[in-house]
Amino acid sequence: MLWFGLRRLMSAIPTLFIVIFLSFMIMHAAPGGPFDGERQLPPEIEQNLLAKYDLDKPLLTQFWLYVEGIVTEFDFGPSFKREDFTVTELISQSWHVSARIGLSALSIALVIGATLGCMAALNQNSWVDYFVMALAMTGITIPSFVIAPVLSLFFGVWLNLLPSAGWGGGSLPNMILPVAALSLGPLAVIARLTRGGMIEVLRSNFVRTARAKGLPEGLVIRRHALRAGLLPVVSYLGPAMAALMTGSLVIERIFGLPGLGRYFVDGALQRDYTLVLGVVILYSTLIITLNFVVDVMYGVLDPRVRDSQ
Repeated sequence: MLWFGLRRLMSAIPTLFIVIFLSFMIMHAAPGGPFDGERQLPPEIEQNLLAKYDLDKPLLTQFWLYVEGIVTEFDFGPSFKREDFTVTELISQSWHVSARIGLSALSIALVIGATLGCMAALNQNSWVDYFVMALAMTGITIPSFVIAPVLSLFFGVWLNLLPSAGWGGGSLPNMILPVAALSLGPLAVIARLTRGGMIEVLRSNFVRTARAKGLPEGLVIRRHALRAGLLPVVSYLGPAMAALMTGSLVIERIFGLPGLGRYFVDGALQRDYTLVLGVVILYSTLIITLNFVVDVMYGVLDPRVRDSQ
C-alpha cells in the first residue's frame, strides 16, 4: 500500500509543474500587459516598472525566477494591480470562503446523492426510481451558472426568504443559495453513479450468498453491497471537486462572495499575472492532492487496484 501511494504522489509532482508552466506561458501570451491602461505611461516609466518586476527579461528566465520564488520562499510574488498586497496575502484573506462553499457543496452532494441513488437502486423500475432519475437528469443538464440566478431571483427577490447576494460573515442564510446552486450538478451525477453501482452489486454472487445465509436485508446492504456499490462514486470525487472549484469561481461572482473567484476574474481582466497564477497553482495543488487521496481510498476499498500496480 505504501508503494502504491508513493507512485501516485511522484506522478503528481510533474503534473503540477506542467500546469504551472502552461498557465505561465498562456498568461504571458495573452494580448496586453499589467501596465496597459486608458492612460499611456511614458516609455521610461513603463521600462522601469518592467525592470522592477523582471518583466523585461526573457520569458523562460521569468518562469524560472517565478518557480524559484515559490520553491524556496513559498512566495507567489507581488500583485501588479494591488500594490499594497502580495499574492500570498490576497489568497490568505479569501481562500476560506471558497473552501467553505466548495466543501459544503461536496458534502451535501455526497450525502444526498448517495442516499437518493441507493433508494433508486433498491426500488428499481418503481416510481421512486423514475422520480430520482428525473431529478438527476435535470441537475446534470442545467449548469450552475443558470441555476444560481434563478435561485437568487426566486428565493431572494420574489419570496425574500434568503439573501440574494453577499457573504454576511459566512452566516448560514448567505451560504444556502450558493451551496445549493453549486451542489446540484455533482449531486445528480453521484445519484446516478450510486444507482448503477448498487444495482450491479445487488445482482452479484456474494450478495446472493449473503442473503442465502439468512442475513437481514439491512445488514446485507450496509456490510456487503454499499461498500462495493460506492466505488464509482469514490473515483468520481476527484473530478467532482475539480468541477466544484472551477464552478465556485462563477458562483462567487454571481452572489458577490469575497472568495478567490473575485481575484481570479479581476486578475485575468487586468493581466495581473502573479495573482492569476497564484490562484491557478492553489486550485491545481488542491485538485491533484484530492485526486491522490481518491486514488488511495480506491486502493483501500478495492485491493485489486493496488495489487495490480
